[in-house]
Amino acid sequence: MEEIGFLGMGIMGKAMAMNLLRHGFKVTVWNRTLSKCDELKEHGASVGESPAAVVKKCKYTIGMLSDPPAALSVVFDKNGILEEICSGKGYIDMSTVDAETSTKISEAVKEKGGDFLEGPVSGSKKPAEDGQLVILAAGEKVGNGAKMKLVVNMIMGSMMNAFSEGLVLADKSGLNPKTLLDVLDLGAIANPMFKMKGPSMIQNSYNPAFPLKHQQKDMRLALALGDENAVFKKARSTGLGDLDFSALLNIRLDDPEGSMPFSYYKNRAFFLALIPRFGVEMTKNTRILYYFVFNAIRCTSVD
Repeated sequence: MEEIGFLGMGIMGKAMAMNLLRHGFKVTVWNRTLSKCDELKEHGASVGESPAAVVKKCKYTIGMLSDPPAALSVVFDKNGILEEICSGKGYIDMSTVDAETSTKISEAVKEKGGDFLEGPVSGSKKPAEDGQLVILAAGEKVGNGAKMKLVVNMIMGSMMNAFSEGLVLADKSGLNPKTLLDVLDLGAIANPMFKMKGPSMIQNSYNPAFPLKHQQKDMRLALALGDENAVFKKARSTGLGDLDFSALLNIRLDDPEGSMPFSYYKNRAFFLALIPRFGVEMTKNTRILYYFVFNAIRCTSVD
């Protein structure tokens, strides 16, 4: 059986590499902090001294890095992947990065004669441990996997933000948060994330399955992706302003290049100035709505 290289022993990488070992693969692992490889070594993995050393030893190497700088570093830095990648070897990047980063890595690997596959994953610690991750493989359309992952995580982050606001509002209103979870699970917005995360959230327990810092990074990258297009403004200009906000889909169907909501609304002063133009009086309730929406947007913009 081919030996597989694995770079990045964070929450996800460690669980994924462990699954390879369980299924009989020989695995050579590497992490910037080598001590994070110790548990894998105890289960039979070999430890490489550098990304280059791992690629030299293995026909296929998988990367699961934290962000674009880390993903680029293992490829382009000294003792990086490019020093050993060649014809007959392949690199699979499963990190969550932007399309530009993925394309840059792909081009560099292919210039050396190696094969490249972009395959970010959807799922967190438990699906990784259970071998139930969804792999968003882009094939020849490098960049589409990265874009899809950012769109998925933008939706997930927005849902979590609204869910958190709802739990707080229920508590401040004298409602039992557990009852809220039961009600949500009965309706149209029932979903596995609320069901899985809700009980631990109301107990103020936050053992990381998907660290908040990575979600914030993904929201920031998604916001950058959306800056290329401002579809809410376009939707209103085409006469959809009085329809439900879900009518935005018509713009997406008419123009496949359209993308991220709220991309014109990152600036607080602009947003405040916009409200009267909708003919809405700046009442107390409007300010509460503004506070919720603006803070939902602002949370994606923190560097």
